[in-house]
Amino acid sequence: MDSGHTKSPTRRAIQTLVSLAIVVGIFVFAFPQFADYGDVWTEITAMTWIEVVTLSLVALWNLVTYWFVLTAVMPGLTYPQAAVSNQASTAVANTLPGGGAIAVGVTYAMYQSWGFGKAEFALAAIVSGVWNNFAKLGMPVLALALLALRGEITTARVVAAVAGIGVLVGFVAVWSLFLWKDSLARRIGFFAGRMATRLRKLFGKPPVSDWGEAGADFRERALGLLRTRWLRLTIATLVSHVSLYIVLLVTLRHVGVGGAILSWIEVLAVFAFIRLVSALPITPGGVGVVELGLTVGLQVAANFAGVSETVFEAKIAAAVLVFRAITFLLPLPLGVISWFIWRAKTSWRRLPPPDDEQGDGSSGDAEPGTADAVERQMGANVDP
Repeated sequence: MDSGHTKSPTRRAIQTLVSLAIVVGIFVFAFPQFADYGDVWTEITAMTWIEVVTLSLVALWNLVTYWFVLTAVMPGLTYPQAAVSNQASTAVANTLPGGGAIAVGVTYAMYQSWGFGKAEFALAAIVSGVWNNFAKLGMPVLALALLALRGEITTARVVAAVAGIGVLVGFVAVWSLFLWKDSLARRIGFFAGRMATRLRKLFGKPPVSDWGEAGADFRERALGLLRTRWLRLTIATLVSHVSLYIVLLVTLRHVGVGGAILSWIEVLAVFAFIRLVSALPITPGGVGVVELGLTVGLQVAANFAGVSETVFEAKIAAAVLVFRAITFLLPLPLGVISWFIWRAKTSWRRLPPPDDEQGDGSSGDAEPGTADAVERQMGANVDP
């Protein structure tokens, strides 16, 4: 990646301190307001070995499911390679401030060593990111619709549902227009370039080149990929998102939060909305923010159903912490192992093809296909 994406030591140090302060504030001051850590530990240690084993298997399956997405958007990528790149990049994104951008660099370096070019990488990152955003926007709408069918309708939920549907429809419409006509892809690319230039100007960065031609070229590549792989990609994406939700649901059930306290629909609603919130790069991997959001959201949902929060607050908090431990912490050692596998597996190495045309090159590190263009989409690929 271009060195222009490297943040100054001072800026990175400030970002690290701010993230650390937020995490400490949440776990030391905010989280104990909703559950006592001693009670939480009691609930965690009360799980049987069968519950621990089954939960571990569900968590491992969740890790595997995203490999299907990666192989769907990158023809020629093997499942072992998908596993190595996914676990290594997830570990980086979950531990370092601004880890999403660094994770892009890690993934790109691995793909390049395996013979994939910059254009292939950018296409895979953006298309998988678009499908992930479809799923993230669609799940809250689905959950609210299911609650409405059960008769649990409130003004706030209706407003949230309408807003969610509006955003989802708008997102789908822009993507559809982009793929529909070459001229529209050029216009959208040109408009996106102008917006990027204005944003970069605020940070004292040079303008980007005309993204119109790059947009048209990307449209052709995306259509070529989606013509044969859209169904496989859609199924893989849905399986990946649903699997993460199932990990949370199983964890709640194993610590004693039954359906009478929180139905699977209520859990889905809270899970879906917190996933949207966690997309904001407040802390690495959303640590602290996700734990607090899920705990508060699930307790509010239980209260709404008429269950006293004092009875089950420790169980809900315990489930959330166990859920985060196996989905956030488990990839860390696996990521380290994956890094060493990548360095050792020289038999996977291939020479990459010549760089594909991605514009006229005048924009340097702001070209589509580099970190500026794919960082946000790659960030969408990392589960909270």
